[in-house]
Amino acid sequence: MFRRGPGRIIPSHKKIAVLLFCLALICILVFATHGADSGMCADDKGPISDHFDGELFINPGVNVPVPPPSGEEPKRGISWWILRWVVGNDWPKWPEIKDTPHGKPTAATVPKGSVLVTPVGHATFLIQIDGINLLTDPIWSQRCSPVSWIGPKRYQEPGIIFKDLPPIDAVLVSHNHYDHLDLPTLKSLAAKGVQHAITTLGNRDLILSTDIPTVDELDWWQSVRLSKDVTVTVVPAQHFSSRTLWDRNKTLWGGFIVSGPSGNVYYSGDTGYGPHFREIARRFSPISVAILPIAPYRPSNASEPPHRHYPEIHMGPAEAVQAHLDLRAGLSIAAHFQVFQLGIDGFDDARNELKLILAKRDLKADVFITPPPGQPVVLTSRFVDMKGLQKAGVNR
Repeated sequence: MFRRGPGRIIPSHKKIAVLLFCLALICILVFATHGADSGMCADDKGPISDHFDGELFINPGVNVPVPPPSGEEPKRGISWWILRWVVGNDWPKWPEIKDTPHGKPTAATVPKGSVLVTPVGHATFLIQIDGINLLTDPIWSQRCSPVSWIGPKRYQEPGIIFKDLPPIDAVLVSHNHYDHLDLPTLKSLAAKGVQHAITTLGNRDLILSTDIPTVDELDWWQSVRLSKDVTVTVVPAQHFSSRTLWDRNKTLWGGFIVSGPSGNVYYSGDTGYGPHFREIARRFSPISVAILPIAPYRPSNASEPPHRHYPEIHMGPAEAVQAHLDLRAGLSIAAHFQVFQLGIDGFDDARNELKLILAKRDLKADVFITPPPGQPVVLTSRFVDMKGLQKAGVNR
């Protein structure tokens, strides 16, 4: 990765080399990702709705991104941020993590009435509910990028070794960004025997290209049944989509509700804060557990301040806690932190701020948790604890 440590000076000839390297990457993006690999949806994208104008998908009632208020620095374009990411030396330095302990192999299944949620890292979670095993936005790759040799690099190894995964009944793909729709991982899952994926509108052909044979492509509030007990519903999110410079918002984004006898599990995908949380709660209450992103986030008083925060498309800890309250979730689990550095955020910024926000809102620390990759969270009819596998009737 080309991120530089604080205070390190990059010689001018190296900067020129890196700039040329960046130009080469842009050419690769032009020729290698434009077309079938871009995830562009077919001509029939569905009927015009409050989130589809006939050509592009939109966030109802939200202009994303919003222009900065008067007097603030104008919004920089994507090219400025790519350049700063490549040659900048003012990003917070994340620690080098070695010998990350992996979680033990999980149970093959959990019985009816139990839920086992194991964070793998970033937005990837293994959800085991009422005899069904699901993976959210699976990524085991070392980089989230269109190519394997440049791009945001993984700082923590996956919490579950890939070969230790139990049989997976379906993967849930929330949108087409590279840190959520990772083609190499999906191809490996197909080779491992995964037969089914559920995703949002426009992503079917791209996922089919990985050899997963059955892909359900759903609009918001549409559902598919995985067994007589378990149903998956795509629910709204506030975000955007793109895999190239030409396909922004040509595919849909969303979250998922997994419903079974043991309750409702909510995985948000990437989302900003908005009224959709209250509507999800109205339709699916009670929600036993919610998986919510808390980063990228950088405190306003940090030595390397962030670019303008857009809570409309990405939540920080404060928005995530409010979402937890809107959802009336029994438990929330943090996602999207300490794996890929996707913004000018420090390694512990989001976790530390989450603790402060919970205390400020007079909430107990155990209602919104940040378990490390590989550590299972077990529920029966309510949150039990992190080590109570036998209490939930789960056999190793």
